[in-house]
Amino acid sequence: MVQDDLMYTKEHEWVKVEGDVATIGITDFAQQQLGDIVYVELPSPGTRVEFMKAFGTVEAVKAVSDLYSPVTGEVVGVNSDLGADPAAIKSSPYGRGWMIKVKLEAKQELAKLMTAAAYRQLVGD
Repeated sequence: MVQDDLMYTKEHEWVKVEGDVATIGITDFAQQQLGDIVYVELPSPGTRVEFMKAFGTVEAVKAVSDLYSPVTGEVVGVNSDLGADPAAIKSSPYGRGWMIKVKLEAKQELAKLMTAAAYRQLVGD
């Protein structure tokens, strides 16, 4: 499932922008490819993330995958619930499974992301 109100990376992260804050997570396609998710490593609030640089990892039974930030800025929120319940990423990747919130530094980076239509083409949805 691809949501129309989000932007996407080809590495399978999604971003939802509200004002100058971006909420970031991994897509439904990504969580399906990973299988059972057992652990998520996320940055602390105050950490600076950079466009398309790794900001954490998601560990599944099958593999450990890097998470890439679709934006540059300061982490202003972290979904601490994922520590106790990483499976929320599987059951609700666009809801309870969000990962971090970032205060945007460079909104122009958003133009480099994929639209929902382009992401659907990438994943064959």
